[in-house]
Amino acid sequence: MTPSGVPANRTPDQIRASIEQTRRELTTSVDDLRGKVLEIADWRRQLAENRNAALTTAAVAGFVIGGGIAATVSLFRRRR
Repeated sequence: MTPSGVPANRTPDQIRASIEQTRRELTTSVDDLRGKVLEIADWRRQLAENRNAALTTAAVAGFVIGGGIAATVSLFRRRR
């Protein structure tokens, strides 16, 4: 028996069957991963599901950026 738990003396047919089983499992895993990636990358759906949080974040960011710009302009006006 090999370290992976697979018998060392397998026939070619057993090896082929094992390869085919591995291919089927890999195909399923890749399909599952593709679906998860598409779900995560769907920003429109995520925005729709989290609309209130997105609007709140945008409002706070706008307030902070606007305040920073106003403070900067105020500093330059005082120096004149």
